[in-house]
Amino acid sequence: MKTTESGGPHGYDAGKKVKGRKRHIVADTAGLLVGLIMHIASIQDRDGAVAVLASIRRLYPWLQHIFADAGYAGDKLRNALAALGRWTVQIIKRSDTAQGFEVLPRRWVVERTFAWLGRCRRLAKDFETTIESSTAWTLVAHVRRLTRALARA
Repeated sequence: MKTTESGGPHGYDAGKKVKGRKRHIVADTAGLLVGLIMHIASIQDRDGAVAVLASIRRLYPWLQHIFADAGYAGDKLRNALAALGRWTVQIIKRSDTAQGFEVLPRRWVVERTFAWLGRCRRLAKDFETTIESSTAWTLVAHVRRLTRALARA
């Protein structure tokens, strides 16, 4: 684990070529944030998925079906989730024959939520020193989006 000049924990994921931190979110079908875990980028996606799903298990005991991208595939995740309860994980993979950009079913919901969060200036870059502060600002950005949507309705 490395630290930045400001003292915050950071890492590097060579597979995704991401330096800093990664956000793992669970979004419902409307794109609303259900769960959020943030950690250094050097932690694997499958490990982050277990943490975020464990964090929401008590709040949403009826939740059973999860759509995930190919980064979460594998027996390691399925075995870890079996200990948490009854889950069905459907991995959404990109076709091997696809060229260029392709909209993946259900995957775009999470990407849209990330885009909504990215519109917050404070989240555009990783300015925060601590993971807790970065998590708090992510939640603030989501609450701001929700209040704006409620005001329009």
